[in-house]
Amino acid sequence: MRTAKVERKTKETEIVLELNLDGTGRAEISTGIGFFDHMLNSFARHGFFDLKLTVKGDLEVDCHHTIEDVGIVLGQAIETALGGKEGITRYGHCILPMDETLCLCAIDLSGRPYLNFDMTFTTDRVGGFDTEMVKEFFYAVSYSGKMNLHMKQLDGANNHHLIEAAFKSFARALDAAVKADERIQGVLSAKGAL
Repeated sequence: MRTAKVERKTKETEIVLELNLDGTGRAEISTGIGFFDHMLNSFARHGFFDLKLTVKGDLEVDCHHTIEDVGIVLGQAIETALGGKEGITRYGHCILPMDETLCLCAIDLSGRPYLNFDMTFTTDRVGGFDTEMVKEFFYAVSYSGKMNLHMKQLDGANNHHLIEAAFKSFARALDAAVKADERIQGVLSAKGAL
């Protein structure tokens, strides 16, 4: 079982996250931000990851620290759970439709962090979730998880649908990238290391 438990405590947030990459999509999530809980539940369910997460954040300030720090911790958990990355497919992608929305996500678990994010939101908030935090969340995941992550809005206008499609397409792409392939000896790299 590829699992990780990561804890982070700062003056702004206290986070405990447990991740199982070989799960069934079970989630127990409490961040204090209802829409964010919904997105992380979708991530777990559609990626078949078991995710347990509790967060105490300074929501009296705003949602920024909570969402960004969860991204940092989730990226660290993915990186830890993958270990040496032996035998994994490494690459994953998904083009996910959700009503009028179409979102592309592509991942390379290369060990080299990078985010290419091309999505446009037309409202400042969805529930208690600032829409500008979508990019900040995925930036934090990509850098702490040491992955090359591309997210692109291909179509759509409803901000709820756009954000949910982003989280679901990330889940499906990550699920594909972490899958084992028995043909791969060591890591999938001409350099012999990721």
